[in-house]
Amino acid sequence: MFARQRFGMHPGLGRVETLLSRLGEPQRAFRTVLVGGTNGKGSTAASLAAMLRAGGVRAGLFTSPHLTRFTERFVVDGAELPEAEVAAALAELWPHAEEVGASFFEVITALGAEVFRRSGVEVAVMEVGLGGRLDATNALDPILSVLTNVGLDHTEVLGDTREAIAREKAGILRAGRPAVTGVAADLRPILRAEGADLWALGEEAHLSVQGRGWDGSDVTVGSPLGTVTLRTPLLGAHGAANAGLAALAALRLGLSPQEVQAGAQATQWPGRLEVIPWRGTRVLLDGAHNPDGAQAVAAALRSLGVDRLPLVFGAAGDKDLAGVAAALRLLASEVILTRAALSPRAADPAGLAHLFPEVPLTVTDTPEAALEALAARRAPQALVCGSLYLLGEVRPLLLGEASEDRERWQ
Repeated sequence: MFARQRFGMHPGLGRVETLLSRLGEPQRAFRTVLVGGTNGKGSTAASLAAMLRAGGVRAGLFTSPHLTRFTERFVVDGAELPEAEVAAALAELWPHAEEVGASFFEVITALGAEVFRRSGVEVAVMEVGLGGRLDATNALDPILSVLTNVGLDHTEVLGDTREAIAREKAGILRAGRPAVTGVAADLRPILRAEGADLWALGEEAHLSVQGRGWDGSDVTVGSPLGTVTLRTPLLGAHGAANAGLAALAALRLGLSPQEVQAGAQATQWPGRLEVIPWRGTRVLLDGAHNPDGAQAVAAALRSLGVDRLPLVFGAAGDKDLAGVAAALRLLASEVILTRAALSPRAADPAGLAHLFPEVPLTVTDTPEAALEALAARRAPQALVCGSLYLLGEVRPLLLGEASEDRERWQ
């Protein structure tokens, strides 16, 4: 299955719909919430799943990509499904996947539906992979849809304007059904044209945030269903906004303010401004891989009182790396360039040097070498950023855990 990553993404719903049909329509065994957007959809989905669990709902959480273990993509009641269970379902699904010519992401979307059915999931929170309209997750029929925001990413597939990308992402909305969004006001008419019962932050609902430093934020969400104040451990204004959007979705799903509060506080989302103490250094991990994400990280660190710190940076070569670096280099006291060893998409570290003019540079070939260079600095804190695939290799090194030895494309 992992070998299929090399064949890339093939937008369209026909193959995944056929695959789901061959499996007996597993997605009909539970209700679905789709969570799309350019940035923040993973943390929003994780927050919503935690809120559902707090409300006594057996919740499934489907996210991508994984950081370290493939089974991170399939979570039920807050726990990754055992590898044996996932492998057993995949073994039964695989012959059908081969016959219909399903792509890697189509296979894992159908696999998610199948393992959630087998696990007795009541509500599955499904993170959209790419875009929305033609993404494999859109073969599921959501009772509610969430759109976090729209920025310029994957422009070669989705279009090179915010408006074109918004139209693609709006495809996960359903006419007459509830939806919530944090998308900017100028793009909301595109979303509203889909006919969903859409509540937008700044219009039907309102958000206010009180930062708590390294402990996260207190977030108040006002809506036609009432007001709820919650505490989220997600860092930065963007983390608070994602938690607030999840809370609005949870209220529309019928959860009580108390259940929303309990779920928000219990949310865990590794690799997104995650703090890991290591050899006397507070290492911050973030998967920001586009300019909007990098700007959000930079703003969050400034709000936390961070002036300059060492940056360990590696990224996929097909991203807007100039835009990402422009947002990060003002934070960097120095830059240690590296690459995800298991990702063929990773850019050559030496080729990234021009992105960080007038900043002291160290070029390394592996995440291990980058961390050794960082350890020699004895800095009080540092940021590892640029690629979720890089984080997937750095994080287990920091924690002393094993990692998968599989090539990573998606």
